[in-house]
Amino acid sequence: MSERMVLHTSTADGLQLVADVQGDPADPAVLLFHGGGQTRHAWGGALGALASRGWYAASFDLPGHGDSAWVPDGNYDLDRFASAVADVANQFRHPVLVGASLGGLSSLVAVGEGLAHDPAALVLVDVTPRLEREGVSRISDFMRLGIDGFDSLEDVADAVASYVPNRKRPKDISGLRKNVRQRDDGKWVWHWDPKFFSRMGPETQDPTADAGEPTAGRFSPPLRLHAASRNVKVPTLLVRGGSSDVVSAEGAAELRELIPHAEIVDVAGAGHMVAGDRNDRFNDAVIEFLERIVRGAG
Repeated sequence: MSERMVLHTSTADGLQLVADVQGDPADPAVLLFHGGGQTRHAWGGALGALASRGWYAASFDLPGHGDSAWVPDGNYDLDRFASAVADVANQFRHPVLVGASLGGLSSLVAVGEGLAHDPAALVLVDVTPRLEREGVSRISDFMRLGIDGFDSLEDVADAVASYVPNRKRPKDISGLRKNVRQRDDGKWVWHWDPKFFSRMGPETQDPTADAGEPTAGRFSPPLRLHAASRNVKVPTLLVRGGSSDVVSAEGAAELRELIPHAEIVDVAGAGHMVAGDRNDRFNDAVIEFLERIVRGAG
């Protein structure tokens, strides 16, 4: 098994990004982009599983998240993230883009709007142009919990357990240090720029809202996402959490109408955080698709 290493790269406008990479750089690249408020550590054992099957896997911290640079003007709109995803993708030959939630919407736009020049395939993880309002609100409520900071890692663990009650609360919570940082005042806060939540792009809307209705959501209006989806020509897979409250069966069906060649896999027992809830099943679904559709066509 190859060792996991840290990769430092930058976007076209010089924003520094950090990734964990594993595998042989000569192998086909699979680039993973996490959801809003997460970090590159959100993918569980995906890097190792991909590397062991002959893929070069890289998991990136999105702008303003984890160890990647914060956006100087604090404007975290979809254009910023889609451009960053595309800038990364364009540094690789024929890469597969895997994106969860915000990372998935960013990848969808990067591919559908032609920003990523040579993608081999697109994997969306529990995200479609249609997102359920209740699930999106629950994500926002969870993110707000850490704005003022937690007194201890135990409090962080309690907050995570309240959001993912289907997961067993770990006895060793030291791993949470990858997703939080400690301020000078001793408080623990989520490992992302607070402006990511407080200063979204002016056109950003909750895609479950009515057209033209401004909200505090993190995502782009659905019409843009519909248009981008219709332009996706590469092999596409949606990995949906079987118990997700963010992507419904109707949302998955709508994606199939927008991208007729898209395949859909439901991961039983997983919610919105598919890779974290059922990592082995997630890895199996993605690797089976890649080896059958991408490598099989190569």
